[in-house]
Amino acid sequence: MSGSDASAIVAKLQEASGQLTAPGALFELEKRLVNGIELRTYKNAPATLADALAEGRVHGARTFITYEDERYSYDEFFNAVDRLGHHLVHHYGIRKGERVAIAMRNYPEWMMAFIAVVSVGAIVVPLNSWGQADELEYALRDAGATLVFCDEQRATFIADRLPELNCRAIVVRGTSGLASNSIDTWESTQLGPANLPEVDISPGDLVMVMYTSGTTGNPKGAASTNLAISQTLFNFEMNAYMSAMANPGTIEKMMSSGFEPSTLLAVPLFHVSGCFAVFMLNLRGGRKTSIMYKWDPEQALEIIENEGITVFTGVPTMAMALLGSPSFGHSNTASLYSIGAGGTACPPHLKDLIYSKLPDAYPGTGYGMTETNAAGASCTGEAFRLRPNSAGTPSVIVDIKTVDDNGKTLPRGQSGELYVRSPTNVQQYWNLPEASAATFIDGWVATGDVGYIDDDGFLYIVDRIKDMVIRGGENIYPVEIEGILLGHPDVHEAAVYGVPDEHWGEELVASVHGESGLDAAELIEYVAQRVAAFKVPSVTVLSSQPLTKNATGKLVKKTIRQDYLDTR
Repeated sequence: MSGSDASAIVAKLQEASGQLTAPGALFELEKRLVNGIELRTYKNAPATLADALAEGRVHGARTFITYEDERYSYDEFFNAVDRLGHHLVHHYGIRKGERVAIAMRNYPEWMMAFIAVVSVGAIVVPLNSWGQADELEYALRDAGATLVFCDEQRATFIADRLPELNCRAIVVRGTSGLASNSIDTWESTQLGPANLPEVDISPGDLVMVMYTSGTTGNPKGAASTNLAISQTLFNFEMNAYMSAMANPGTIEKMMSSGFEPSTLLAVPLFHVSGCFAVFMLNLRGGRKTSIMYKWDPEQALEIIENEGITVFTGVPTMAMALLGSPSFGHSNTASLYSIGAGGTACPPHLKDLIYSKLPDAYPGTGYGMTETNAAGASCTGEAFRLRPNSAGTPSVIVDIKTVDDNGKTLPRGQSGELYVRSPTNVQQYWNLPEASAATFIDGWVATGDVGYIDDDGFLYIVDRIKDMVIRGGENIYPVEIEGILLGHPDVHEAAVYGVPDEHWGEELVASVHGESGLDAAELIEYVAQRVAAFKVPSVTVLSSQPLTKNATGKLVKKTIRQDYLDTR
């Protein structure tokens, strides 16, 4: 890879961007005041999220969702949405601005509930489906939700708490024995007319409160407007067009393969990647979405073969598990072209693994967060092949800068905390004015991520500020060491973190899961050959079991670190 190659793909992307955003073009830009800040926005984006999602109705009899042996056309899907919307207003009296939560695993009804809620002007509140009773109660109470959609397991967690919360529940795929004064069945919502009530909704109205993972305390509710989410959906589509124009050869092969575009939904719908990049984009684009209830690489391969899946989206560990499965070589994956691996940094060898298994692949990654509604940077096709360790180039409506500890803007190429400004940004944390003031600053989101933008315009994420380890006065970013460990052929997962040390202040520890026969001393030497001595972990913990992850497949370093501290 040469700098000229990277510059060439950036030039292609810029040329495509210029054509797509020119006056009169689909993605024409215009300046707009958002909370008093002048920002670049897409002139032709739908005004509200309800408008954006209603565009999926034009796809009619085409298959939208498959789940195990169930299939739903777009017409069938929206028929259920309309019945539910009517029921929400006329039975429960849901009004504009009321909060309605969703707490369930991935089901077709999750998607139906989401669209019905936003279509009647209420605020949808997706909750982590891995949450236990106390966590669900906290979020329902914090949001002030008057109604929650949940599956049977979540219903059993919160059934006794609903009266105190002044909240009712609709149970999806549950037994009739759960029904009570506070709990109704999904089936009861489908008995009325498919007549969606009309509601006056404005771009600036809040439409979603999405709770963060809460790995460092209680989760925070990121509150988004209709404008923000509509702009982010349009931005995803703009990025797709731009990348396609810059990668014509690969796109031509995909289009001539004979397989209809379709996506395997293997990530949670309560996360921006599942909700935005898969569910809502596929709905608008008329693409089929095949839902997995729970991640399993062997089952994923079966669905890819049976449904002719063309797009897989997951975190890097999921992509590696899929491509590295013993069943991969025996499965028919002829339809699979696009491998998306986001949510965390891509290991250095993921690119080689993808192209070794899928020579004509169209892989991609990117950078975004709940607070930016997943907007940020993207890296697809040739850009990913050339710069697989980067998060790509910033989107056309997104500004990214780095700042020092005092908030001063740093020169390009210099690492600092990343600040992101865009019309897609969340405006506040629900009920948390102090946290909001610390994060949302003059139109910018202070991300808590450390990174930089290189001379070619590629964004690199160095680490999380809170993950940084200071050993003897030297700053160490664990993600750098994790990337090196993941480059070892026998390492599957690696988490690097700091622990207290009387001499150095902090010491570096690596927890590693990999092939049997891994040798800790060999791994230490492997790292020592590639970085300065102060960055080499003092302790390497080998695990025969996969490391602890959250619902989105990310490693939970807080738990991994505590497990080590409890045993030393």
